Amino acid sequence: MTHDPYTLPGDLPVPSDDGACDGLLGRSLPEIKLRSTVGDSVRLSDLGATVVFYVYPRTGRPGVEPLPGWDDVPGARGCTPQSCAFRDHHAELQALDADVFGVSAQTRAEQREFADRAHLPYPLLSDDGFILSRELGLPTFELAGERFYKRVTFIVRDGSIVKVFYPVFPPDLNAAEVVMWLEANRSEA
Repeated sequence: MTHDPYTLPGDLPVPSDDGACDGLLGRSLPEIKLRSTVGDSVRLSDLGATVVFYVYPRTGRPGVEPLPGWDDVPGARGCTPQSCAFRDHHAELQALDADVFGVSAQTRAEQREFADRAHLPYPLLSDDGFILSRELGLPTFELAGERFYKRVTFIVRDGSIVKVFYPVFPPDLNAAEVVMWLEANRSEA
């Protein structure tokens, strides 16, 4: 069977809340730049009033098998469906005046290939130095000698984190959850 990163197996392990993101609410975005798939780089502290960041381990490629044990790590599988769901909800997010950025530790070249293949209308940011892990304490995991971000989504208003989705499961429904939260919390904007 050929690996299909666009579909989620029904038997994926569900991640549990390990408390790794408990300290994110109210935190300010650090004054750092991350390389973008659109243009050169993005300074996080210069972004608009409402910004959604979804942080993910890594996207897959059709026909390329994931690392051994990838599907056994709770929350690892599903980056491609999550990204495509944000693509599919992009017009709704724009109507709610929210900018969207996907963030992973993949290289900008890997992210560009994926963004082109998936026709993403928003930028991906490369944090291959794990700056957000260091600055905000975003959680990571290791597999086969490589380090990856755990999946977390957070909403920023005027530079401060106002909502955190963690753990994120199932990942393909995360964009819809973000839209619902933004609709319900318009008065806070």
